[in-house]
Amino acid sequence: MVCGLHLEYLNEARDVTCSYCGKIEQGHIRCPQDHYICEACHNQDAMKIIEETAFNTKSVNPFEIAELMMCYPKLPMLGCQHAYIAGGALMAAIKNEGTKPIKDKEIREVLRRTEKQAHGGYCGLSGVCGIVPAIGACFAVLTGSKCGKDKEQRIAMEAVTRTAQAITDLTGPSCCKAYVRTSLNAAVNYLKESTGIELPPAGLVDCKFSSSHPHGCRRGKCPYFAGS
Repeated sequence: MVCGLHLEYLNEARDVTCSYCGKIEQGHIRCPQDHYICEACHNQDAMKIIEETAFNTKSVNPFEIAELMMCYPKLPMLGCQHAYIAGGALMAAIKNEGTKPIKDKEIREVLRRTEKQAHGGYCGLSGVCGIVPAIGACFAVLTGSKCGKDKEQRIAMEAVTRTAQAITDLTGPSCCKAYVRTSLNAAVNYLKESTGIELPPAGLVDCKFSSSHPHGCRRGKCPYFAGS
């Protein structure tokens, strides 16, 4: 995070102080030297690029948009920035496809909702990858889902269920890059089924990030590993 040491995952939350902005909050993840970065500071550079790409791309292919976002040099190999990438890429593609009247404000709304539930490292601590609520937020915004709704909420929850299962099938160890790709595949398939919106399918991917994985790439067990 700050000094390059391996992170510690605490069994119980403790008071931690952001090394950049000085904010004190309860956290579960720090380095052995007590360095800590809050979500706002951790995400700010990458978030600017993710938002600008989502707002300005003309592509209707969410996989292409996501790969472009993931190639940003300052994007960490792992982290909940990938939740924003998945949600932003999907909504940008839907906006450009044109069936639904999606504007930048709907993309911003998905990113705001994602922020409420996507927190770095908590996939291992709670069992919920931040990409799951990001995809759910996309379907909720598209359908107008909220508490008390019928079909709309069911569609959003079904999207979440399928996304969570797709991610679970790729776990061991976790890989945010793989999760973005498989989540978008599940989302694109269900988008056509539930709304009739058809986006391009995923093409062949030869992952360029394998050597950067801090916990060890799954290599041949991952469908995106070069040569798989």
